[in-house]
Amino acid sequence: MIQEMENSLIPKGSIDLVGFGRLGLRTGINLIQIHRGGPSKITIIDGQKISESDIIFLLKGAEVGTYKADFLKELSTHPTDFREVVSITEDISEDNLDLITGDVVVIEIAGGNTIPTAAKIIKKAHENGSKTLGTAGIFGIGDEEIIVKDISEFDDSNPAVNELRKEGIVKDHLILTTSTFIRDAIPITPYVLDDIANTLTKEALKLLIEKNNE
Repeated sequence: MIQEMENSLIPKGSIDLVGFGRLGLRTGINLIQIHRGGPSKITIIDGQKISESDIIFLLKGAEVGTYKADFLKELSTHPTDFREVVSITEDISEDNLDLITGDVVVIEIAGGNTIPTAAKIIKKAHENGSKTLGTAGIFGIGDEEIIVKDISEFDDSNPAVNELRKEGIVKDHLILTTSTFIRDAIPITPYVLDDIANTLTKEALKLLIEKNNE
């Protein structure tokens, strides 16, 4: 009986990590460590290369000048028939949205005005029947509350949520936020990134289980 149960708890389904910076790496490392289930395929989509300031990558053994998307593939020692890690060394854009194929799509892009791109990713994922989640303001020292809600449940106090709504994203997209933004002149500490990545991982796994059970 126990052996039968163990045999049923195998990796199933796929997760896309769109954007693979300091937060994405933390989320990816969490995902490849999941046992007795989790995704059978993790796809990273990011065209950026590792720089001298990408400390978390360097601490984990990455080399400056190599693609960020390739690094999780290097870290994962799983056989590909158990858990495959696919790296796509392109930045997502309107021209390559067909790269979005995961059952769950985690959006972790940052830098500049990423809202229009995030909205296009979400629309493409929903068109595919995929589930989506991402962030909307995650600045903080480390003692901020992480709020997790569907975009439809927020009031109008979160500017990132408001911008997504203007782009047509009004429901069925899970958002994580500390309700602290660049305007608040508060940094993002590694403690916050750790907590956000841990929460993203848990919520992505819940969505994947839900998708697998549909």
